[in-house]
Amino acid sequence: MKAENMTRIQFMSLSVNEGYARGAAAAFLARYDPTVPQLSDIKTAVSEAVTNCIVHAYPDHVGPITMTVAVYPGREVRITIADKGVGIPDVTKAMEPLFTTGNPEERSGLGFAVMQSFMDKVKVSSRVGGGTRVTLIKHLAERETAVST
Repeated sequence: MKAENMTRIQFMSLSVNEGYARGAAAAFLARYDPTVPQLSDIKTAVSEAVTNCIVHAYPDHVGPITMTVAVYPGREVRITIADKGVGIPDVTKAMEPLFTTGNPEERSGLGFAVMQSFMDKVKVSSRVGGGTRVTLIKHLAERETAVST
């Protein structure tokens, strides 16, 4: 299936860029007139995915993060957040609620659980030493049009 529209941006794994990624995704999707809750869900999931890259993919240096936002027929939104960081040795374990490789006093281990709760589907692929790719999928509901009488 081919995307109807797509954008790709790359930015460095600096915490200040988390808001940029969230805002860029929201701005791109605005023309599809998502509901406020849908947009809020997407922005929250993007924040979590980008924060995971910043904190876990590049624990001791800054590296690139690529975000692709694509809209497919049927108003299916796919947002991919990819890094070239350390990778995840056990994706299944990493996706368990409360699991974290970071400092447990600073990290809750709920990033993937939050993403899953706000999106229709979350796919994660990773290779140790080769980076991680998180794909967030959400179907935007059709907006009702006003009927004039």
